[in-house]
Amino acid sequence: MRPPRFEGPVRFVALGDSLTEGVGDPVGDGAWRGWAALLADGLAEGPAGFLEGPVRFTNLAVSGAQTRDVLERQLSAALELRPHLVSVVIGVNDTLRCTFDIQAVAARLDQVYAAFTGQGAVLLTACLPDPGTMLGLPGVLAHPLARRQRAVNAVVHALSDRYGAVHLHACEGDWITERALWSADRLHPGERGHRQLALRFHALLAEHGLATGPAPSPEPESPVPTRAASLWWLATAGTGWVTRRCTDLLPQLLTLAADELRHRARGTSARLDLRASAAVSAALAALSVGDQPDAA
Repeated sequence: MRPPRFEGPVRFVALGDSLTEGVGDPVGDGAWRGWAALLADGLAEGPAGFLEGPVRFTNLAVSGAQTRDVLERQLSAALELRPHLVSVVIGVNDTLRCTFDIQAVAARLDQVYAAFTGQGAVLLTACLPDPGTMLGLPGVLAHPLARRQRAVNAVVHALSDRYGAVHLHACEGDWITERALWSADRLHPGERGHRQLALRFHALLAEHGLATGPAPSPEPESPVPTRAASLWWLATAGTGWVTRRCTDLLPQLLTLAADELRHRARGTSARLDLRASAAVSAALAALSVGDQPDAA
């Protein structure tokens, strides 16, 4: 990737859901910071390199957002800002809804990626761990969610390659199982986890000559929440979060679990994986196959 040069100030815009909004990394008064804000602080330093001058960071991410929300609500606002650098990290909430449709997810992401690269922006993407594993759900409940997240990740991988995105492979690795990196709800990183994401994105950008400032510090500014604080969060705000998602997802998740059990009893579980892989292939094949965008 040959780094472009933009005259400052550099505009960095972040789109997505609660992960990019910064949930799990509080900064007081009910506000969140998160990995994208930490990354913005380390993008530029001085007049040399890809970035010149200060960085203007705008975070458009909203908790609970799905790919539909990014396409229909966040995209237009982001395009008006004409970002030089834009992150699109989304998809987990799609897997937690009864309306999950990998073909629709692929079509929406294709439109979003195309819109930004069409403006000449550098695109940042990431694949993410599946929520069933993070929540520690029993296998019969976790496997359907894992299958959905693998499908989303496969689409993100394919489209990131197509549009020349700077892609972070964050769906596996030691950071997922290191408890100190995660907040009480087990789905959002804590401050340490957000710093790890920022560091990994910064390293990728630096490799491509797209970050000239100092890397974010891995050391947290706040102590890791105590077990009592975590339990309090789960008993208050966390309860509402779980309830909102279970109301929508639980009936279908039980249906998916029943299907999982039937296939397991028949020894045909592999068919579910093959069906998911076929759906991903069909989703990607259904996208426009016009002129491929130039790699950045």
